Amino acid sequence: MLPLIQESHLNGKIVLVRFDHNVVKNGVIRDPYRIDQTLGTLYYIVEHGGRPILMTHVGRPRDKKTRKITCSPDNSVEPIVGYLKRKLHADLHVPNFEIDPDNGIMGIADYINQDIEDLKNRKVGGIYLPNTRWFRGEEAEGVFRNIFAVQLANLADIYINDAFGSWQPHVSTYDITKYIPSYAGFLMQQEIENLNRIIEPERPFLAVVAGAKYDTKIRPLYAIYDKVDSLILGGVIYNTYLCAKYGISIQGVSDADIQAAHELVSIDEEKQKIIELPYIIESDTMEGKIEGKYRTRSLHKFKRGDTYNYILDIAPESFTDKRVSEIILNARTIFVNAVMGFTPHFSLGSKALDETIDRNASALKMYGGGDTLQEFKNLCPGLYISVLDNARYYFFTGGGTVLTAIEKGSPYGLEPVQALMENKENFATG
Repeated sequence: MLPLIQESHLNGKIVLVRFDHNVVKNGVIRDPYRIDQTLGTLYYIVEHGGRPILMTHVGRPRDKKTRKITCSPDNSVEPIVGYLKRKLHADLHVPNFEIDPDNGIMGIADYINQDIEDLKNRKVGGIYLPNTRWFRGEEAEGVFRNIFAVQLANLADIYINDAFGSWQPHVSTYDITKYIPSYAGFLMQQEIENLNRIIEPERPFLAVVAGAKYDTKIRPLYAIYDKVDSLILGGVIYNTYLCAKYGISIQGVSDADIQAAHELVSIDEEKQKIIELPYIIESDTMEGKIEGKYRTRSLHKFKRGDTYNYILDIAPESFTDKRVSEIILNARTIFVNAVMGFTPHFSLGSKALDETIDRNASALKMYGGGDTLQEFKNLCPGLYISVLDNARYYFFTGGGTVLTAIEKGSPYGLEPVQALMENKENFATG
C-alpha cells in the first residue's frame, strides 16, 4: 500500500518535500502548471503545522560525457521561488552553498542549521533548496550518493514525494526514503489514480504518440502498442515508420532507426492498430515555414525509393479523413503524448488533432508531457481554459513518467513509488 500524506503527523515537524517544479528554461518559467498542481500539498503541510523544506531539479546541469556540473542562472530555482513568493505571499529562503566549478555543490553545509532554526521559529515561511542536480551526490553512485542521502534525511523529520514527473531513482526521489518516514503527496496520488485509467482503460483505447527520436521511444512504444486498440504516430517516430513501411527516405531519419522500425511495421501488418495520417507537410528547410519551400504530400503517392526533404508536420486534412476521424470520435479513452509538428513554425497538425479530439465529448481525454500541454495551450487557448475543470480531461505533469509506467505495466512499478511503499513497510515493522 502507498503511504499517504493524510496518514502522516506533521504538527511541529520539519517536512522535506520533493516537487517536480522543472518548468524553468533559460532562467524563465515557461508554464507554472506543474507548480500550481503542487500547491494543495504545500497548503496541507503548513495547515497541519509542518514546516516545509522544498526541493526540485531543474534541467540537466550535469554533462553526460564529462560529468561536470554547471550551476548557472539558467537552471536555478530562483524563478520558481519568485513565483511562489508572489503567488503565496510567503517568505521562502534559498540557502547559499559554495559551488565547485566542476562538481557543483559538494554537500549540505552545517550553516543550514541556522536556516532551519529560523524555519522552526517562523522567521521564514519555508526553505527552498538549490536545484537538486547541482549537488554532486544527487545523480552519483557510491560514497557521494550515500552522503547526500544522509545529509538530506538529517534536515527533516518527514519526507513527502509529490514529484510524479521525476520518475528516475535519484537521491532526492529514492534514496531519501531509506532514512525517514516517507509519504506520497496529493499530486502523486492524483496522478497514480488517473494513470490507472490508462493502464486499465475503457475501450476503445486510442493513443497518440510522437517524439523527436525513434530509438529512445522504442520500448514504451511497444508497450503502448500492446495496450491500445488504435495508435496514431507523429513527429520523427511517424517519419521513421513511414520510411520502414513504404521504402522511402526522409531527410533526418537515420538508417539505423529505419531498420529498428521494420519490426513495428511487421507486427502491425497482422494487428492493424496503427492509423496512418494520410497527408503530411514536406519542407525544404528547418529554418522556418518559408513560402514556396513547403508543400503537402499524400501517402497514397509514395513509391518505393522516393526521397523527401524534412517532413515537419501533419496536414490538417489528415484529421478529416474518414478512417482517422471515426477512430478518434469513437474512442472511449484517448491518451496524447505528442507534438505533431516541428514547432514553432509547423503547428497546424497539433491544432487539428486537439480540436478533433475535443469533438469526442464522451471520451476520457488524457494529455501527458510538458511540451504536449504547452502546445495545447498555445494553439487552443480558449479550449484549454474551457476544459481545465472538465472531468473528461486530465493533464499529467509528467509525460515521460506515464510512458515509463505503461512500459512497466503499473504506476507502482516506478522506483520512487516502490521506495515509498517499502518505506511504509520498513518503518511500520521497525
